[in-house]
Amino acid sequence: METNDDSKSAATAEPHNAYLEEKAFKSRTLLIFGTITDAVAADVTRRLIALDADSGEKPIDIFVSSPGGHLESGDAIHDIVRFISAPVNMIGTGWVGSAATHLYLAAPSERRVCLPNTRFLIHQPSGGAGGQATDIAIQAQEIIKARQRIAHEIARETGRPIDTVLADIDRDRWLSAEEAVDYGLVSRIIQRKIELR
Repeated sequence: METNDDSKSAATAEPHNAYLEEKAFKSRTLLIFGTITDAVAADVTRRLIALDADSGEKPIDIFVSSPGGHLESGDAIHDIVRFISAPVNMIGTGWVGSAATHLYLAAPSERRVCLPNTRFLIHQPSGGAGGQATDIAIQAQEIIKARQRIAHEIARETGRPIDTVLADIDRDRWLSAEEAVDYGLVSRIIQRKIELR
């Protein structure tokens, strides 16, 4: 009897994925890679709550490499990081942009680190407004409110004046790891896990 190669590889992948999931949970490590969506937010917040229930004192490490995505999904992760009791280390790698920068700022300054080749992107939110003129006006007002909120968060977490931040996020503002440290997004650049503790 012939077996389907796809079903064999899927069956092999399932135990492997379960093993990796268990290892990640035991090491109290989460990955936020790729676009931030409501599904990503639901998965990450569920894991954060589970890890917090496991221990409210041991740190949780979150590796972030994301271009951003849905702002409110980033908000959900941001708020849960602050809601739980367990301390959270945010570790930037690859690139941390837009809504990903927002959730990255949920950790206190001393717990925000990055690897040497990380790049950061801050900018104002964008939206694809459509529909009737009154609906477009409402959406525009909401984007302006979100811009103010993001700017205040960046200002509070970096110690920069709000007017400076508003000017900085008017267009895409890219920062290297070193520039992100100077700006106040990141406390320090690390190269090895031992430097995290």
